[in-house]
Amino acid sequence: MNTNDEESIYLECERPWVYWLLIFVAGWFGAYTFLLRGGVFCNAQTANVVLFAIAIGSRDIMRAAYLMIPITAYFAGAFLSEYLGKSVKKVHLLRWDTVLIGIEIMVVILLGAMPKSAPDQICQIALNFICSMQFNTFRQVEGIPAATTFVTNHIRQVGSSAAKYLRHHEDKALEKIKVHGSMISFFLFGGIVGTFISGICAYKSIWGTIVVLAIIFIRLAYADLSYEKDLLSKVPHGH
Repeated sequence: MNTNDEESIYLECERPWVYWLLIFVAGWFGAYTFLLRGGVFCNAQTANVVLFAIAIGSRDIMRAAYLMIPITAYFAGAFLSEYLGKSVKKVHLLRWDTVLIGIEIMVVILLGAMPKSAPDQICQIALNFICSMQFNTFRQVEGIPAATTFVTNHIRQVGSSAAKYLRHHEDKALEKIKVHGSMISFFLFGGIVGTFISGICAYKSIWGTIVVLAIIFIRLAYADLSYEKDLLSKVPHGH
């Protein structure tokens, strides 16, 4: 296989179904933390940085210090995922991408087992950490940059690509509309399902995401151990 052929191959961890399920889970996480764990969203940090700036401007040092906790957790998640992803080509015959999903499952199990009285910050920090790791690890869906934890850029890309398609009828623009539009749809669906299940199962409702994450883990692990066994050292696009 020549270099160009190898570069054109997309790994299982870059397939659309993986990104759809991951952003579905992210929508569920967002609904869970907002409804049950402190009224915040832990998928991204823009709001926390704005609140941090407001706290500094208001000379509320304690509030600023508190907000540094989730921001630091997000930073640490990005750092660790980048370090491990680049340093460890395979972990017990599995790609880092696959191992990360396994870690996420274990974290969710622990969070769902926490009592109602547990500080909300534990859940917030843990989800900040794993969302950051996930965002930094899964970067492109078959060559198209895509986030699996929030939809701000997906909304922008749909608007931008729609304008390009209307002006120039570019096939690539239409493909981007489909990809980013589907990501928005799955995020919304995850939020709806997460809200519904939270109303029924309360704090243990986060366990519902384990089913989705387990599907991803099993399929990625199967790929690592079988038809992608010889591609374990291949770096996903976007890294």
